[in-house]
Amino acid sequence: MEVLPCLARGGDGNGDEGGDRPPVVFLHGFIGNRSVFALLRRSLAGHGRRHLESLNYSLLTCDIRAAAGLLGRHVEEICARTGHQEVDIVGHGLGGLIARYYVQRLGGDRRVRTLVTLGTPHGGTAVARPASAHPLVRQMRAGSAPIEELRAPAPGCRTRFVSFWSDLDRVIVPAEAGRIDHPDLDVLNVRVTGIGHLALPVHPRVAAAIREALERGRPTTGAAEAEEEETESTKPTRPGATGAETTGGKPTRPKTPGPETTGSETTGSDGTAPAP
Repeated sequence: MEVLPCLARGGDGNGDEGGDRPPVVFLHGFIGNRSVFALLRRSLAGHGRRHLESLNYSLLTCDIRAAAGLLGRHVEEICARTGHQEVDIVGHGLGGLIARYYVQRLGGDRRVRTLVTLGTPHGGTAVARPASAHPLVRQMRAGSAPIEELRAPAPGCRTRFVSFWSDLDRVIVPAEAGRIDHPDLDVLNVRVTGIGHLALPVHPRVAAAIREALERGRPTTGAAEAEEEETESTKPTRPGATGAETTGGKPTRPKTPGPETTGSETTGSDGTAPAP
Protein backbone atom coordinates (compact mmCIF):
# COMPACT_ATOMS: atom_id res chain seq x y z
CA MET A 1 0.00 0.00 0.00
CA GLU A 2 1.38 3.39 -0.93
CA VAL A 3 2.02 5.63 2.05
CA LEU A 4 1.29 9.27 1.27
CA PRO A 5 3.40 11.99 2.88
CA CYS A 6 1.76 13.89 5.66
CA LEU A 7 2.10 17.58 6.47
CA ALA A 8 0.17 18.69 9.53
CA ARG A 9 -0.25 22.29 10.66
CA GLY A 10 0.98 22.75 14.19
CA GLY A 11 -1.51 24.05 16.68
CA ASP A 12 0.68 27.01 17.55
CA GLY A 13 -0.33 29.56 14.95
CA ASN A 14 -0.80 33.11 16.14
CA GLY A 15 -4.37 33.57 15.03
CA ASP A 16 -5.92 35.35 12.11
CA GLU A 17 -5.89 38.95 13.15
CA GLY A 18 -3.53 41.84 12.57
CA GLY A 19 -0.23 42.52 10.90
CA ASP A 20 0.68 43.64 7.41
CA ARG A 21 3.71 41.44 7.02
CA PRO A 22 3.32 38.03 5.41
CA PRO A 23 2.87 34.94 7.56
CA VAL A 24 6.04 32.97 8.24
CA VAL A 25 5.88 29.22 7.67
CA PHE A 26 8.48 26.99 9.37
CA LEU A 27 9.36 23.62 7.87
CA HIS A 28 11.69 21.37 9.88
CA GLY A 29 14.39 18.99 8.67
CA PHE A 30 14.55 15.21 8.35
CA ILE A 31 15.63 14.73 11.96
CA GLY A 32 13.54 17.24 13.84
CA ASN A 33 10.13 18.77 14.37
CA ARG A 34 8.61 22.21 14.70
CA SER A 35 10.14 22.67 18.18
CA VAL A 36 13.53 23.48 16.60
CA PHE A 37 12.12 26.87 15.59
CA ALA A 38 11.07 27.92 19.11
CA LEU A 39 13.86 30.51 19.45
CA LEU A 40 13.25 31.94 16.00
CA ARG A 41 9.50 32.11 16.64
CA ARG A 42 10.09 34.11 19.81
CA SER A 43 12.49 36.43 18.00
CA LEU A 44 10.05 37.12 15.17
CA ALA A 45 7.07 37.48 17.51
CA GLY A 46 9.06 39.92 19.62
CA HIS A 47 9.55 42.06 16.53
CA GLY A 48 5.90 42.20 15.60
CA ARG A 49 5.30 39.12 13.45
CA ARG A 50 1.76 37.96 14.22
CA HIS A 51 1.25 35.07 11.82
CA LEU A 52 3.68 32.25 12.59
CA GLU A 53 2.89 28.76 11.34
CA SER A 54 4.75 25.48 11.89
CA LEU A 55 4.23 22.54 9.57
CA ASN A 56 5.23 19.00 10.42
CA TYR A 57 5.71 16.27 7.86
CA SER A 58 5.67 12.59 8.70
CA LEU A 59 8.80 10.43 8.64
CA LEU A 60 6.66 8.17 6.46
CA THR A 61 7.05 10.78 3.75
CA CYS A 62 8.71 9.07 0.81
CA ASP A 63 8.81 11.70 -1.92
CA ILE A 64 9.92 15.33 -1.96
CA ARG A 65 7.58 16.14 -4.82
CA ALA A 66 4.47 14.88 -3.02
CA ALA A 67 5.48 16.66 0.19
CA ALA A 68 5.92 19.88 -1.79
CA GLY A 69 2.42 19.50 -3.21
CA LEU A 70 0.96 19.14 0.28
CA LEU A 71 2.96 22.15 1.42
CA GLY A 72 1.36 24.12 -1.39
CA ARG A 73 -2.12 23.19 -0.20
CA HIS A 74 -1.28 24.29 3.34
CA VAL A 75 0.09 27.59 2.06
CA GLU A 76 -3.20 28.19 0.23
CA GLU A 77 -5.09 27.48 3.45
CA ILE A 78 -2.88 29.89 5.40
CA CYS A 79 -3.38 32.65 2.82
CA ALA A 80 -7.15 32.14 2.84
CA ARG A 81 -7.30 32.16 6.65
CA THR A 82 -5.06 35.20 7.19
CA GLY A 83 -6.10 37.24 4.17
CA HIS A 84 -2.52 37.52 2.92
CA GLN A 85 -1.50 36.88 -0.67
CA GLU A 86 2.06 35.81 0.16
CA VAL A 87 4.02 33.99 2.83
CA ASP A 88 7.66 33.73 3.85
CA ILE A 89 9.07 30.25 4.46
CA VAL A 90 11.99 29.17 6.65
CA GLY A 91 13.11 25.60 5.99
CA HIS A 92 15.79 23.60 7.78
CA GLY A 93 17.60 20.83 5.90
CA LEU A 94 15.09 18.71 4.00
CA GLY A 95 12.37 21.24 4.82
CA GLY A 96 14.19 23.83 2.72
CA LEU A 97 14.44 21.39 -0.18
CA ILE A 98 10.70 20.62 -0.03
CA ALA A 99 9.92 24.34 0.03
CA ARG A 100 12.27 25.07 -2.87
CA TYR A 101 10.66 22.32 -4.95
CA TYR A 102 7.24 23.85 -4.25
CA VAL A 103 8.45 27.32 -5.23
CA GLN A 104 10.48 26.39 -8.27
CA ARG A 105 8.60 23.43 -9.76
CA LEU A 106 4.99 23.74 -8.57
CA GLY A 107 4.33 27.44 -9.10
CA GLY A 108 4.80 28.37 -5.44
CA ASP A 109 6.69 31.53 -6.41
CA ARG A 110 3.33 33.28 -6.76
CA ARG A 111 2.76 32.71 -3.02
CA VAL A 112 6.24 32.73 -1.46
CA ARG A 113 7.88 36.13 -1.14
CA THR A 114 11.11 34.95 0.54
CA LEU A 115 12.42 31.43 1.12
CA VAL A 116 15.13 31.12 3.77
CA THR A 117 16.92 27.78 3.93
CA LEU A 118 19.24 26.52 6.67
CA GLY A 119 21.69 23.73 5.94
CA THR A 120 19.67 22.53 2.95
CA PRO A 121 21.40 20.18 0.48
CA HIS A 122 20.64 22.21 -2.64
CA GLY A 123 23.50 20.50 -4.46
CA GLY A 124 22.83 17.12 -2.89
CA THR A 125 24.75 15.52 -0.05
CA ALA A 126 26.90 12.43 0.35
CA VAL A 127 25.27 10.27 3.03
CA ALA A 128 26.35 7.19 4.94
CA ARG A 129 25.13 3.95 3.41
CA PRO A 130 22.84 2.93 6.34
CA ALA A 131 21.02 6.28 6.21
CA SER A 132 20.43 6.00 2.46
CA ALA A 133 17.91 3.22 3.06
CA HIS A 134 15.21 5.87 3.53
CA PRO A 135 13.71 7.08 0.21
CA LEU A 136 13.85 10.74 1.28
CA VAL A 137 17.53 10.47 2.14
CA ARG A 138 18.23 8.97 -1.28
CA GLN A 139 16.41 11.93 -2.87
CA MET A 140 18.78 14.27 -1.06
CA ARG A 141 21.82 12.68 -2.68
CA ALA A 142 23.66 14.48 -5.45
CA GLY A 143 22.31 13.43 -8.83
CA SER A 144 18.89 12.33 -7.56
CA ALA A 145 15.86 13.11 -9.70
CA PRO A 146 14.53 15.95 -7.48
CA ILE A 147 17.97 17.57 -7.20
CA GLU A 148 18.39 17.43 -10.98
CA GLU A 149 14.88 18.86 -11.51
CA LEU A 150 15.84 21.86 -9.42
CA ARG A 151 18.72 22.50 -11.83
CA ALA A 152 16.24 22.98 -14.68
CA PRO A 153 15.57 26.51 -15.98
CA ALA A 154 13.23 28.62 -13.83
CA PRO A 155 12.71 31.81 -15.85
CA GLY A 156 10.67 34.49 -14.13
CA CYS A 157 10.75 32.89 -10.67
CA ARG A 158 9.51 35.63 -8.32
CA THR A 159 10.67 34.27 -4.97
CA ARG A 160 13.79 35.61 -3.30
CA PHE A 161 16.09 32.94 -1.82
CA VAL A 162 18.39 33.36 1.18
CA SER A 163 20.49 30.25 1.82
CA PHE A 164 22.45 29.90 5.08
CA TRP A 165 25.15 27.23 4.91
CA SER A 166 27.77 26.37 7.53
CA ASP A 167 31.42 25.47 7.15
CA LEU A 168 30.94 23.16 10.17
CA ASP A 169 27.95 21.27 8.73
CA ARG A 170 28.70 17.53 8.87
CA VAL A 171 25.31 16.55 7.43
CA ILE A 172 25.71 18.46 4.15
CA VAL A 173 28.75 16.97 2.41
CA PRO A 174 30.45 18.89 0.97
CA ALA A 175 29.32 21.89 3.04
CA GLU A 176 29.25 24.09 -0.08
CA ALA A 177 26.32 21.98 -1.34
CA GLY A 178 24.20 24.09 1.01
CA ARG A 179 24.51 26.99 -1.44
CA ILE A 180 22.03 27.70 -4.21
CA ASP A 181 23.72 28.07 -7.58
CA HIS A 182 21.11 28.75 -10.26
CA PRO A 183 21.26 31.42 -12.97
CA ASP A 184 17.52 32.14 -12.96
CA LEU A 185 17.03 32.64 -9.21
CA ASP A 186 17.41 35.72 -7.05
CA VAL A 187 19.75 34.26 -4.42
CA LEU A 188 21.79 35.45 -1.46
CA ASN A 189 24.10 32.71 -0.11
CA VAL A 190 25.26 33.34 3.47
CA ARG A 191 28.13 31.34 4.97
CA VAL A 192 27.91 30.82 8.73
CA THR A 193 31.09 29.91 10.55
CA GLY A 194 31.52 27.49 13.45
CA ILE A 195 27.90 26.33 13.80
CA GLY A 196 26.81 22.75 13.15
CA HIS A 197 23.81 21.54 11.17
CA LEU A 198 21.44 20.90 14.08
CA ALA A 199 22.35 24.20 15.75
CA LEU A 200 21.51 26.39 12.75
CA PRO A 201 17.82 26.97 13.60
CA VAL A 202 18.47 27.47 17.33
CA HIS A 203 21.58 29.66 17.37
CA PRO A 204 20.86 33.26 18.49
CA ARG A 205 23.16 34.87 15.88
CA VAL A 206 21.57 32.89 13.07
CA ALA A 207 18.07 33.72 14.38
CA ALA A 208 18.95 37.43 14.29
CA ALA A 209 20.33 37.13 10.76
CA ILE A 210 17.21 35.29 9.57
CA ARG A 211 14.97 37.95 11.05
CA GLU A 212 16.94 40.67 9.31
CA ALA A 213 16.87 38.75 6.03
CA LEU A 214 13.07 38.62 6.24
CA GLU A 215 12.71 42.24 7.31
CA ARG A 216 15.39 43.98 5.25
CA GLY A 217 16.14 41.56 2.45
CA ARG A 218 19.62 40.71 3.72
CA PRO A 219 21.31 40.31 7.13
CA THR A 220 23.61 43.08 8.32
CA THR A 221 27.28 42.18 8.64
CA GLY A 222 27.10 42.48 12.42
CA ALA A 223 24.01 40.32 12.96
CA ALA A 224 25.86 37.00 12.96
CA GLU A 225 29.24 35.54 12.18
CA ALA A 226 28.19 35.17 8.59
CA GLU A 227 29.57 36.26 5.29
CA GLU A 228 27.52 37.23 2.30
CA GLU A 229 28.81 35.63 -0.86
CA GLU A 230 28.56 37.73 -3.96
CA THR A 231 29.36 35.78 -7.06
CA GLU A 232 30.38 37.26 -10.36
CA SER A 233 27.54 37.61 -12.83
CA THR A 234 27.31 38.08 -16.55
CA LYS A 235 24.67 40.74 -16.02
CA PRO A 236 25.40 44.27 -14.73
CA THR A 237 24.26 45.36 -11.29
CA ARG A 238 20.96 47.17 -10.97
CA PRO A 239 21.36 50.91 -11.57
CA GLY A 240 21.90 52.71 -8.31
CA ALA A 241 22.85 49.60 -6.36
CA THR A 242 26.04 49.93 -4.36
CA GLY A 243 28.14 47.53 -2.38
CA ALA A 244 26.71 44.38 -3.98
CA GLU A 245 27.07 42.37 -7.12
CA THR A 246 24.40 40.24 -8.72
CA THR A 247 24.06 36.68 -7.49
CA GLY A 248 22.76 33.95 -9.77
CA GLY A 249 22.08 36.44 -12.56
CA LYS A 250 19.72 38.61 -10.54
CA PRO A 251 20.54 41.76 -8.55
CA THR A 252 21.03 41.49 -4.81
CA ARG A 253 20.10 44.26 -2.41
CA PRO A 254 22.78 46.74 -1.35
CA LYS A 255 24.71 45.85 1.77
CA THR A 256 23.35 47.35 4.95
CA PRO A 257 26.10 49.20 6.81
CA GLY A 258 27.15 47.48 10.02
CA PRO A 259 30.13 46.58 12.14
CA GLU A 260 32.80 44.40 10.67
CA THR A 261 32.02 40.72 10.91
CA THR A 262 34.18 38.62 13.21
CA GLY A 263 34.92 34.94 12.89
CA SER A 264 34.57 34.84 9.12
CA GLU A 265 36.41 35.92 6.02
CA THR A 266 35.05 38.10 3.30
CA THR A 267 34.68 36.49 -0.07
CA GLY A 268 35.77 38.05 -3.31
CA SER A 269 33.55 38.56 -6.34
CA ASP A 270 34.23 35.01 -7.45
CA GLY A 271 32.88 33.62 -4.16
CA THR A 272 36.26 32.38 -2.90
CA ALA A 273 37.94 33.50 0.31
CA PRO A 274 41.20 35.42 0.07
CA ALA A 275 44.42 33.74 1.19
CA PRO A 276 45.20 34.22 4.90
